[in-house]
Amino acid sequence: MKTILLTLTLSIISISIINAQDIQFPQPDRDGGMPLMKALNLRKTSREFSPRDLTVELMGNLFWAACGTTRGTYRTVPSAVNWQEVRAYAVTKEGIYLYHDRGHYLEKLIDGDFREYTGTQSFVKDAPLTIVLVADYSRMRREMTEEDRLKYSWADAAYISQNIYLFCASENLNTGVRALIDRDLLREKMQLPDTHRIVLAQCVSYPVE
Repeated sequence: MKTILLTLTLSIISISIINAQDIQFPQPDRDGGMPLMKALNLRKTSREFSPRDLTVELMGNLFWAACGTTRGTYRTVPSAVNWQEVRAYAVTKEGIYLYHDRGHYLEKLIDGDFREYTGTQSFVKDAPLTIVLVADYSRMRREMTEEDRLKYSWADAAYISQNIYLFCASENLNTGVRALIDRDLLREKMQLPDTHRIVLAQCVSYPVE
């Protein structure tokens, strides 16, 4: 009996340690931000990034703006046939995470700093956060060619990228999207299954002081 209780206790502790690595965001501030037209006017691409860590609250609002849940099954971005096939991954110095819009949290998948693999430019390793947009083709439940899947997923990823741009403009953050990625290498580092395709990557940081 003592052995069973000890095993159960160790299992619970193990589960707690695993779950403790996830990042649970507070509820997003859906009433904040600047007027849309002003954010559009201020939107810009940066190639310099401050290494200072983003706060959990700020990251939560960022991921919600990027592709969070709004009303029921709706998200802040459209997607073809409502497949919602593009998932947002966070790459930080602590590891690689997957954003879950239902539950509004980051699930930690891999330990380690993989930021240098998120692009071919040298500055990618400096940003505290890179959001990697990945298309899960298994969610696209319709017979279609590889070319059609590519077109749909790139369009859907672009919606998310623009939401990131507008949020960053509103919050005075630096951001820059890029397609210059060694996708085979990054896919290997992220341990993605065969049904997943890396589309874009986007750095986010505070302004450089």
